[in-house]
Amino acid sequence: MPTVSRVRWAVIAATSLALAATGCGGGGGSGGGGGSASGIVTAWWGDPQNPLEPANTNEVNGGAVLDMIFTGLVAYDPETSKAQNAMAASVSSGDQQHWTVKIKPGWRFSDGTPVTASSYVDAWNYGALSTDRQVGSSFFQYIQGYSDVAPASGNPTAKTMSGLKAVDDTTFTVVLSQKFSTWPQTLGYAAYYPLPKSFFTDHAAYLAKPVGNGPYTITSWTRGQRMQLRPNPDYAGGNKPRNAGVDLKVYTDTNAAYADLQAGNLDVDNGLPNNALKTAKSDLDGRFLSEPAGIIQTVSFPLYRADWSTENARLVRQGISMAIDRSTISRVVFDNTRTPASDFTSPVLGAFGGYKEGLCGDACRHDPDRARQLIQQGGGIPGGQLTISYNADGPHKEWVDAVCNSVNNVLGDTKACVGRPVGTFADFRNQVHGKQLTGAFRTGWQMDYPLIQDFLQPVYVTGASSNDSGYANKAFDALMNQANGESDPAKAVAGYQEAEKLLAADLPAIPLWYQNGTVGWSARTSGVMLNPFSVPVYTEITVK
Repeated sequence: MPTVSRVRWAVIAATSLALAATGCGGGGGSGGGGGSASGIVTAWWGDPQNPLEPANTNEVNGGAVLDMIFTGLVAYDPETSKAQNAMAASVSSGDQQHWTVKIKPGWRFSDGTPVTASSYVDAWNYGALSTDRQVGSSFFQYIQGYSDVAPASGNPTAKTMSGLKAVDDTTFTVVLSQKFSTWPQTLGYAAYYPLPKSFFTDHAAYLAKPVGNGPYTITSWTRGQRMQLRPNPDYAGGNKPRNAGVDLKVYTDTNAAYADLQAGNLDVDNGLPNNALKTAKSDLDGRFLSEPAGIIQTVSFPLYRADWSTENARLVRQGISMAIDRSTISRVVFDNTRTPASDFTSPVLGAFGGYKEGLCGDACRHDPDRARQLIQQGGGIPGGQLTISYNADGPHKEWVDAVCNSVNNVLGDTKACVGRPVGTFADFRNQVHGKQLTGAFRTGWQMDYPLIQDFLQPVYVTGASSNDSGYANKAFDALMNQANGESDPAKAVAGYQEAEKLLAADLPAIPLWYQNGTVGWSARTSGVMLNPFSVPVYTEITVK
């Protein structure tokens, strides 16, 4: 998810980012007991880009809420990242292509209706169908019949995928179009959440107040201001909230949020401004946490534009990458809460999950002389100036300016690169998604599940849901498909790494740095922790 993860490849019939939205949920962690043992927590938030439909959310703000109001087939322990069955009783296959999913009985949505196998089947068919215009449609591409409901061109010839069948209330079967041994590991992602019947019978009512099966329910939502969530009294999972609810407050200025945190008017802030990172621990009397997460930050290019998709432009992109002084920026701007990137994934994956230090090669090393040579060899920056667009309501101006300073210093021109702020995150993402940008732009990926495949498939495969650059390489796509079909996880990882080497050569995006998750909290707050996706584990937080 465009900007968060966890474990190695724990294969249990699923591991995935409970993405929890990159968030995490379900049956793990220390969250056992429950009950509203404290008051209401107030927390920083940003407006979601899209309506809160599971298959239509691929960014962290919307994902954080979905992970609070839904529980999927799989969830992850927030401390160890270990994949655990949540609503799934089992996910099994004898050949890595034909899967049987059994869900636990007795679960209900917050509107009182039961969660059944059809709740998953109907949700997945809705998410896949091209006419439903869900940004996460491609997450269903390996299910047999996907090409009928979401053809590459033209109208769908079917409304449901032939490989998806509800057998009874607690069983459904999935036939994939190819062997995919790690498919169960993806099932914690938000796109795979179930949906209640009311989603289909009264869609407008659902969008106004989404209904899920998770630990919280939405009691009110004023867009652009605040969302109130309260414990779901009928929640059947193990991670019941330890608080009386969470109020998510929308901030368009991270400095304002931090000021509220210091003043005691905000309990939890995981959107800390960069200029606070150096002093947050002392400012907050130690109430500050910074730890590695499955996040990489990148700068992408609009390869859908002719001037950025030429061979000369590829040389320019390589030169720009080699101009960036990642080490200095990580130290000075981020106070070492970032680590310079040398591949397109995250070190939290480990070797077993597919991380390989240095895979990006020379393109990710700071070499001003070579950078200048490549940019000149490529005919210079298209249009004569590099702009880097970013959302102004996030903590990005300082590092964008620092990246531009690196480029400007190499080229000896103070205006060769400039930042281009865009009002809000939603506005920015709409420009990105609409392919409206003419220059470079901020991108990042917060893993959905702990596997190299998740850093590559949704972001760089042709037409994928988060392929913001418009990158299209048939050789890359073929290597990814081949790796997906490997029955041996180690061979699959090796195949994904071969595909990643093509990214290092093409550079549709420039890897910048791996990100730590950071969070600060007020004096009345305790139990704050981040899951591997860098999202607070809201169910564990208490306030006096």
